[in-house]
Amino acid sequence: MQALKLNYLEMGRAFEFRKARKMKRWSAMAKTFTRIGKDIVMAVKEGGPNPETNSRLRAVIQNAKAANMPKDNVERAIKKASDKDTANYKETLFEGYAPHGVAVVVETATDNNNRTVANVRAAFNKCNGNMGTSGSVIFMFDHTCNFRINEESLQIDLEEFELEMIEFDVEEVFKDEDGIMIYAPFEQFGGIQKYLEENNLEILSSGFERIPTTTTKLTTEQQEEVEKLLERLEEEDDVQNVYHSMEM
Repeated sequence: MQALKLNYLEMGRAFEFRKARKMKRWSAMAKTFTRIGKDIVMAVKEGGPNPETNSRLRAVIQNAKAANMPKDNVERAIKKASDKDTANYKETLFEGYAPHGVAVVVETATDNNNRTVANVRAAFNKCNGNMGTSGSVIFMFDHTCNFRINEESLQIDLEEFELEMIEFDVEEVFKDEDGIMIYAPFEQFGGIQKYLEENNLEILSSGFERIPTTTTKLTTEQQEEVEKLLERLEEEDDVQNVYHSMEM
């Protein structure tokens, strides 16, 4: 159990590194906003335009704020998504291998599945990867959720808070310079969100992560080959997230 917790802690911090690197790659802020805009559309289509009654939309708005997306942009996106003529996006998962046996999972949100399939397949092919079938690598990743909360909103000490989180099967809670991070199984997202909101704990951001259960260690040269594929995939407009099993 201790080894598992350490693994989650290491993977969680690796996630923070990957997240920071991803944001750097998305240097064009418009690209980040486009991805959040798709999340808003899917949230509104699923649960309506009122964030007070739509927990998924509340989470997306928090993430938009964390990404410094202007409030006007968020409101326009919600209004546009509320229009019945605005197409919804379909969330589709792709799996495959990068060079040197590195497992890759690609999450997309698309209004044209044929285009997305073709573009993702082309990225794998051009970067010496191999797009697999459904289920080929997904079992190599744990699907988790994460929350970042404002430390100042926590009215109890961190150890007591960790005990409160046990009922949600939380794997890790730790503090960094930007707040308190919580990692838990994917299916606990709704319960944790409800607990944090009911206890007036300010959620700064939240999301989901696919953490590899094992990682592949590569040389610097091999890492560069894998990075080419990851960058190519992340540049695709329909791609929301890319996860891999390369050791960081």
